[in-house]
Amino acid sequence: MCDHYATAQELHQQGSHLVSTDEKTGIQALERKHPTRPMIPGKVELREFEYIRHGTQTLIANFEVATGQLITPSIGPTRTEADFVAHIGQTIATDPDAPWIFVVDQLNTHKSESLVCLVADLCALDEDLGVKGKSGVLQSMATRAAFLQDLTHRIRFVYTPKHTSWLNQIEIWFSILVRRLLKRASFTSTEELRERILAFIDYFNQTMAKPFKWTYAGRPLVV
Repeated sequence: MCDHYATAQELHQQGSHLVSTDEKTGIQALERKHPTRPMIPGKVELREFEYIRHGTQTLIANFEVATGQLITPSIGPTRTEADFVAHIGQTIATDPDAPWIFVVDQLNTHKSESLVCLVADLCALDEDLGVKGKSGVLQSMATRAAFLQDLTHRIRFVYTPKHTSWLNQIEIWFSILVRRLLKRASFTSTEELRERILAFIDYFNQTMAKPFKWTYAGRPLVV
């Protein structure tokens, strides 16, 4: 995976897309009961600690490693297998003939039957995928993951090792979203939350986007 990050610019020049993808679930639309009192000489800012809950949203996002931009974000109330597959299909549709490499974690929805079927269809792979739980590519999560990682496929997935989600660069961007928008904001509805997240993504892409300087080479951090 770190080798992929190191070659991101070269892949981009060749027309390939290397993207870090993940879901940020349970983003709360919290409305502060009273407005924040701004800082004045001699007094710090006073922020209301009581809030009203208006529900949650899930953001599925792609961080393009070579450009540092967020592409085709999806925001909705759920995080299901269907949501993830729809997001991947929507992402690929922006450049349907290009090679795509998705860096994802080990979540079971990232190794699903419907994701295998989507990749097989978009790559025009004319082969019997078998039956889920019984035979062929679809037999188990391990066989599906092996298919999705196949280096010969135009669309493939790279999985972070278990318990190392920090290796996925989208997690760094999620922390930026929290610090810059979610931590201090007040939202009166899930619709407002969604609109402001999308507006922040547009702002980020126009003014802040740049590739992360990745220095970890995938070697043990201790001897």
